[in-house]
Amino acid sequence: MSRIGKTPVPIPEGIKVEIKNNIITVSSKNGELTYNFQDGITIKQEENELIFGRRDDSKNQKSFHGLTRSLVNNMIIGLSEGYSKELQIIGTGYSAEVMGTWLKLSVGFSHDILIQIPENLKVEAELVPRREQGALGVQATVKVSGTHKEDIGKFAAEVRKCRPPLNYATGKGIRYKGEYVRIKPGKTAATA
Repeated sequence: MSRIGKTPVPIPEGIKVEIKNNIITVSSKNGELTYNFQDGITIKQEENELIFGRRDDSKNQKSFHGLTRSLVNNMIIGLSEGYSKELQIIGTGYSAEVMGTWLKLSVGFSHDILIQIPENLKVEAELVPRREQGALGVQATVKVSGTHKEDIGKFAAEVRKCRPPLNYATGKGIRYKGEYVRIKPGKTAATA
C-alpha cells in the first residue's frame, strides 16, 4: 500500500463530503470543490474519516492512490483553513497595486504589467514603508489566498514570472517570502 494513500483523511466540523459516481464533492461555508477520481480508486467515509483504497497493485493504480488522497486532503484543508502564498517585490521604485479584478505591477519596465485575478482568489498588495524594508529592501508584498491550493500556486507563479529575482548584483525582482536567492559574483569580481 502507498504510505500516503493508506493514511486516512480526517473530516473537520463544518465540512460536508459527498461521494457519487467517481466524483467527490467537498463543501463548507467557504465554498465547494469537486474532484473526478480515477476508476479503480475507492473512497469510503467512515465516521469522521475518509479511507482510500485501490483495485490492484498496478503502477497506474499505485500512483493514483496517493495522488487522490493528497488532492482530497488539500480540498478539505482549503475549505476549512484556506491557503495563502506571499510574494516580496524587491527593487527601487518597484510596486504592486490591486485595481478591481486586476493586479498592477511596476517592476522596472517601460510599462506596467496587468494580471487578471481569478474569481476564486483574493489578492492583497501592500507597499512596505521605508523604515520596515530591512536588509533585502522589500518594496511591496503581494498576498494570494483562497481555498484551491493549485490555483493559488499557479497565480503566484504567474506573478513571479513577470520579474524573477536576478542572481547578480542585488537580487532584485519578485520572489516568494522566505525564498533563498544565491547572489553570484559579476564578471568584474570573477576576473579580479
